[in-house]
Amino acid sequence: MGLFSKLKDPKATPRASGEYIDLEEYVTETGAAPAASDRDGTMFVRVAEIHKYDELRELANYVYKGNMLFLDFGPIAQDDVILKRVTGELKKLVTDIGGDIAGLGKTTLIVTPTGVKIDRTKVRVKA
Repeated sequence: MGLFSKLKDPKATPRASGEYIDLEEYVTETGAAPAASDRDGTMFVRVAEIHKYDELRELANYVYKGNMLFLDFGPIAQDDVILKRVTGELKKLVTDIGGDIAGLGKTTLIVTPTGVKIDRTKVRVKA
């Protein structure tokens, strides 16, 4: 029974204001399982490689779920059009969620989730 069918059902009992609503039943109805980072607050560092633009949606989902992504874009580095589309979409993603993005080397990007910023200054240790 979906959310709207509950609204239309005359037999459904109205909820009192301030009554606890268990959102887990709505999550399981959609078939979506909560991400590991949602369950226990753990953030994972994912390492991925992108070969075509179509893979970007799945990779972006990792960041939306609160994980950090090290993305090797070496396989698409020679195709300027696809590379610009991928980096443009990732920049929009981090702007939307309040994350950050930075290049690491010639073919790697670091994409961070909400609340994680990248310090771009190099740490130099004097020997």
